[in-house]
Amino acid sequence: MSRLVVVSNRIADPRKPASGGLAVAVGQALEASGGLWFGWSGKIVENGTPGEGDLHLQQAGNVQLATVDLSREDHDSYYLGYSNGVLWPVFHYRLDLADFDAGYIGGYRRVNQMFAHKLASLLKPDDIIWVHDYHLIPLAAELRAMGCKQRMGFFLHIPVPPPLILAAVPAHDWLIRSLFAYDLVGLQSNTDVSHFSRYVGTETSADILGEHEFRAYGKTLQVQAFPIGIDVDEFTALGEGKDAQDMYAQMRREYSRRRLLLGVERMDYSKGLPQRLKTFRQLLQSYPENVGSATLIQIASPSRESVDAYAALKQELESLCGSINGDFGELDWMPVRYIHRNVARKRLPGLYRAASVALVTPLRDGMNLVAKEFVAAQDPEDPGVLVLSRFAGAAEQLPEALLVNPYDTLRTAETIQRALQMPLDERQRRHQALLARIREHDVYWWRHQFLAALAAIPAP
Repeated sequence: MSRLVVVSNRIADPRKPASGGLAVAVGQALEASGGLWFGWSGKIVENGTPGEGDLHLQQAGNVQLATVDLSREDHDSYYLGYSNGVLWPVFHYRLDLADFDAGYIGGYRRVNQMFAHKLASLLKPDDIIWVHDYHLIPLAAELRAMGCKQRMGFFLHIPVPPPLILAAVPAHDWLIRSLFAYDLVGLQSNTDVSHFSRYVGTETSADILGEHEFRAYGKTLQVQAFPIGIDVDEFTALGEGKDAQDMYAQMRREYSRRRLLLGVERMDYSKGLPQRLKTFRQLLQSYPENVGSATLIQIASPSRESVDAYAALKQELESLCGSINGDFGELDWMPVRYIHRNVARKRLPGLYRAASVALVTPLRDGMNLVAKEFVAAQDPEDPGVLVLSRFAGAAEQLPEALLVNPYDTLRTAETIQRALQMPLDERQRRHQALLARIREHDVYWWRHQFLAALAAIPAP
């Protein structure tokens, strides 16, 4: 059996449940093969030399964890600068927020080259290498340049933008050429595969050999959609724990006379938070019966608050919440409860279960697992309703949700009102279908499908 090597920007100890379903799923495969998980240690060495970092090895059961420190200069250029200052906004269609002129690409290349050198010394000839996400797009190209011939796959957790948006990235041709060093590229949705195919067809001299096969730069690349899922049983069990049960009971007591609408995400401009609050205002204006009876709990966990775009977003949200509460609030009711801090994962199932409606309305998202967690947490006898953006990758898998365009405030408010008034039998039918879908395509299905497809490709 070949050993699995997983590479990601950050790693987690797969033995710890708090790591989440993804770490557990990947960890199981690593454990079975006696695998290696490689990534950044999370440590920044303030006076470190760029392109150099200490390698740390530790054993976690049958899995070897290998991490590398970053110098401050490497961290700021590779992670903050190019990964999150250029690739993240562009891949989420926000060219206006991308910092193209700062020259971060040199640090991005340098760190990927350093990771490749550190990783190569740990590899075995028959390893299968699975690289994750936008931070590490050129890693396989660096490994190939060093003579590594192992089978390599890459999974992108964020969306692929349309060709003209992707082409706005300086050196976009180098970025895509780097992907052809992999044997298999996995994307979240069929829309992402279509965007990649169109880019290859218009911006490169690649031969399109089939719906999922491309030939360019002397390499043949398979590109397929592998929509990521959650560990449904693990999340259901989490909902039966004391913390989740206490949260559910607390919400039921405090809101016994209210209908709860819920949003849970990181503070990020891709999540459509200002649009959601404006839609909630529209709901109260258009359907005044919700005044005094509907409450929106919006959790926006802190994220990258040193970046100007995030600070501006935080300020806008605080202003919108204050405006809505000031215009509609009463002495015994505030329409919006805005929480700008992390909520423990073990409490989330209870919060989801207490909500009548979940608002999962990003402007663009690779998948969005909150939508799937909400479905898994519901009481099948009296389930809540999922209102889901058509621009989330999850929309392809979850057609029984109420799909909306988050830019269309009026129509989205109408849909939320429909969700609040939906009859029990329709809620049950929709939930049953959604639950069946997330069970069929869970995180273990995702792992198996990707690794099986990679294993089926002949080694270089």
